[in-house]
Amino acid sequence: MSNTVLEQLAKDIATSLLDIEAVALKPNDPFTWTSGIKSPIYCDNRLTMTYPDIRNKVAEGFVTLIQQLYPDAEVIAGTSTAGIPHAAWVAQKLNLPMAYIRDKAKGHGKQNQIEGRIHPGQKVVVIEDLISTGGSSIKAALAVREAGAEPLAVLAIFTYQFQSAIDAFSEAGIPLHTLSNYTALIEQAVASGKIAESDVAALQAWRENPKAFGNA
Repeated sequence: MSNTVLEQLAKDIATSLLDIEAVALKPNDPFTWTSGIKSPIYCDNRLTMTYPDIRNKVAEGFVTLIQQLYPDAEVIAGTSTAGIPHAAWVAQKLNLPMAYIRDKAKGHGKQNQIEGRIHPGQKVVVIEDLISTGGSSIKAALAVREAGAEPLAVLAIFTYQFQSAIDAFSEAGIPLHTLSNYTALIEQAVASGKIAESDVAALQAWRENPKAFGNA
């Protein structure tokens, strides 16, 4: 898949997320995360489930990535809970088995962490909705590895592009690909008039140092 195609896909998905307010930007009136960190962006990709055209666009984007980059994939696994519906739609389009991965093993019954079947040796693509630190997504991919299967990659709808997340995936040896990203989002937000060009510097500064934003 060419860089031009990937860049256009990133713009298209970013525009869709902005249109349905799955992603909102407020550089001058930041949101406060539960950690207390001030953030100029709020992301809730679960809203994509409500819009058939957009959820299909997301699913088709994932299918294209898998067919181009991981044509030997044998199982599609969603992260619990936000990645589950997208994994199901992708698995259906590719006619592949689907499973999902809990944050941790259940405390009762069979105490499964992986629901559905992933057999040892199978090649698995993990579907996620959002990459921030990358910790939960990497944990899910490692659960696949611990089950004796091969996690080919994590695919996500959107990433904040934090350097810490990029480093974490690299250290874990897990490839990461996303349909859209923070850079494309800012570009489309400026182009559509949702933010001003003068807001861009503050938004970029947040990505480089989230803990410092709005806390000076």
